Amino acid sequence: MTRIGIHGKDFQNKSLRFLERVLDLLKKKDVEIWVSEKFIRQFKSASVNTYKLRIFNHEDSLRSLDFFLSLGGDGTLLESVTYIGKHEIPILGINTGRLGFLATTSRDDMEESLEALFKGNFSIDNRSVLKLISAPKLFGNLNFALNDFTIMKKDTSSMITVHVHADGELLNSYWSDGIIVSTPTGSTGYSLSCGGPLVHPKSESFVITAVSPHNLGTRPIVLSDDREITLQIEGRSKKYLISMDSRFETVDESVKLKIKKEKFQVKLIQLSSQNYFNTLRQKLNWGVDARN
Repeated sequence: MTRIGIHGKDFQNKSLRFLERVLDLLKKKDVEIWVSEKFIRQFKSASVNTYKLRIFNHEDSLRSLDFFLSLGGDGTLLESVTYIGKHEIPILGINTGRLGFLATTSRDDMEESLEALFKGNFSIDNRSVLKLISAPKLFGNLNFALNDFTIMKKDTSSMITVHVHADGELLNSYWSDGIIVSTPTGSTGYSLSCGGPLVHPKSESFVITAVSPHNLGTRPIVLSDDREITLQIEGRSKKYLISMDSRFETVDESVKLKIKKEKFQVKLIQLSSQNYFNTLRQKLNWGVDARN
């Protein structure tokens, strides 16, 4: 029997019927359905008991899953990754809103996409993950990110200084509002909005981008992801914000921070109708002339 995990959250009323359609299809396929606690709390359907939903809440239940469905946007998919972690369960992002860079399957294509999944008509897009090593330890067992790690100033208008070393060699001391270390996947996120480059997912790299740098000569840099990046914070403020994707912690200058490549990957399910360049063209409106 096929076992599929599902995560979704913040459902609108119009999403209820769509969720029921997803579960109806899985039920017809005799799928064993496992869901997150957030999903079950917000799935307010009168027919909820007919689906025999099981809640995954421990390592064994996750390890046994064959596939994972993320129902929402890119943020929901990033949260889904925190459940999957090192288990490397192939994940399909079904977008219930606008097209995302990660959740690229539209709700209109849901049935066709799930049929392709069951028939094996898909490929796996392996995405690298970055890992935070810190003292004291931060983020518990979720010290990894598919998109990016950031350091940001907090509660002050003053800039901060972040001293960045790569394999022990000084790269730069950044005077800025913050620093972003992103994976190739994260290059289309916060890094892009701060002037960082687009990096193909198979590039095996880290992108370091400053947020509002004081020195206009400061530019983003792309490094091989086999390097270890250490970061030291300095500034007038006593507290700073650091984040792994959408998860935040508050730290002070004494914290020791190191970024390296994680041992496991995130496996995104790629359907035949999808590819990275198509997504870029659609999301960034490449080739679109506003005059026409």
